[in-house]
This record gives sequence, C-alpha cells and structure tokens, in this order.
Amino acid sequence: MEIIDSIKNRYSTVLFSSAPVEKKNLDLLFEAARWAPSAFNEQPWRFIIGIKEKDDIYKKLFECLVETNKHWAQHAPVLVLVSAKMIFSHNSNPNRSSFYDTGLAVGNILAQATSLNLFVHQMGGFNIDKAKKIFTIPENFEPIVIMAIGYKGKPEDLPDDLQLREKKARIRKHVDDFNKFV
Repeated sequence: MEIIDSIKNRYSTVLFSSAPVEKKNLDLLFEAARWAPSAFNEQPWRFIIGIKEKDDIYKKLFECLVETNKHWAQHAPVLVLVSAKMIFSHNSNPNRSSFYDTGLAVGNILAQATSLNLFVHQMGGFNIDKAKKIFTIPENFEPIVIMAIGYKGKPEDLPDDLQLREKKARIRKHVDDFNKFV
C-alpha cells in the first residue's frame, strides 16, 4: 500500500492564479472540514471566508497579513481566517483539543483541495490582535492561521523571487525522527 496522492502531492504554493475558485469547489472544501472528528463532537473550527473582488472580508484579511505574505498572497483569489473555539459548549470548560481538532478539519480541507487541483497555503504570519478587532472575534475563540486558496498560477506570470521560492525542494523528516523527543 502507498500513501494516497492527495497527501503526497499537497504542498503550499506561492504561485497563485487570480482565476476565481468556483463556489461548488469552495463548498466542497468546507464540507470536508465539517466531517473532521472532534472531542465531544464540538467542531470548534470557525472560518471567515473572503473572496477577492467580491467582498470587504478579503481586503480585511489581506490587511492582517505580514508584508512578506502579502507579497505572494495578493494573487490568491480566496483568503480564510481559521479560528478555534477554546471552551466546550456543553460545560464551558477549556477545550484542550480545540487546536488539534481544528487542525484535523483543516487537514480535510487540504486533502479535498488537492483532489480538486486547488492549492492551500497556510500562514501564521498575520496580526492576530488586528484580526480579532476587525472581525469582532469573541474572547473564547483564538485565530490560528489565514489560508490562501486558489489554483496554481503560471510561473512566468509572477515575479522571479516567487518562481525561485516555488522551485525549492519539498523536504520531510524521516519517519524515525518522530518517535522520540529530541
């Protein structure tokens, strides 16, 4: 048996096409997230979705990004803020697995996106406080990443520095490196 292609072939491009992502494909991404497992079936993930040239949400998300991410993310047609609810609904206790569960939902998005020839690039480089303020995010939620989503662009249509960055080899640690705390 082998690892499925949607896991092996997934990577975070910086070469996005400005072509819009069809609504049906966006819907499939978030339907995939919906089916992720979570503690007590809390489903703590929340998404704020901005579509370029369609709404102000995209512009507001873009303004939260650090400059180095703005350089390439400006070409992506969709930006999504991912947040996690930090307390359980059923008892208001802290949900220690909220980030883990939200990561599982995003993992489903990544696999679904790859199967649709879409690319997702997750960014931790954004101003969390600014995002909380702009989107009036409640105190019991924590923003985690902003994702850029879209189709891959043509290298020749984008700046040389992005073309070079895209050509870097995708390197992963050996599986034995995960079996120890070092």
